[in-house]
Amino acid sequence: MAAKADTSTMERLEHPFEPIVFPDTEILILGSFPSVDSFANAFYYAHRRNQFWLILSAITGYPVNNKDQKIWLLKTHRWGLWDMVASCSRRNSLDSSLSGIEVNDIPALLRRHPSIRTLLFTGRKAQQLFERRFGDHPIERDYLPSPSPAYAAMGFEEKVKIYAEKLGRG
Repeated sequence: MAAKADTSTMERLEHPFEPIVFPDTEILILGSFPSVDSFANAFYYAHRRNQFWLILSAITGYPVNNKDQKIWLLKTHRWGLWDMVASCSRRNSLDSSLSGIEVNDIPALLRRHPSIRTLLFTGRKAQQLFERRFGDHPIERDYLPSPSPAYAAMGFEEKVKIYAEKLGRG
């Protein structure tokens, strides 16, 4: 496992991952920006306490033990995954520490993937960034509760229920 990045000072970071999107993707799940642990582990939602993959596993019954299984789960259910932030400065993994934000060109991705009919945001920051920059875009969109361990106001089972409903599995 790679060493954790030094977060004691602000660092300018570029988003390290390509979007995970397939020719038949119908729902694009958008987060804000990868955590320090996601950078270290080279994949989305890699913090050991983040519930994202556990929630998707709970609603689909598919295993999420490694990167290949996670990608297969997304592909099988016609779900895609990306983040709103293309680059930023930050001190830690919290959305509140992001500054100097440059957003990804979501409308361009949607033009390249016309099968995407819905956007789901895994946090208020991602949703706010989209609305501020692309609020007039006509695509259907909705909010998912944050799977972050920092968002403890909602229990796991309640998150699973909401994700299942929004992802068409409820």
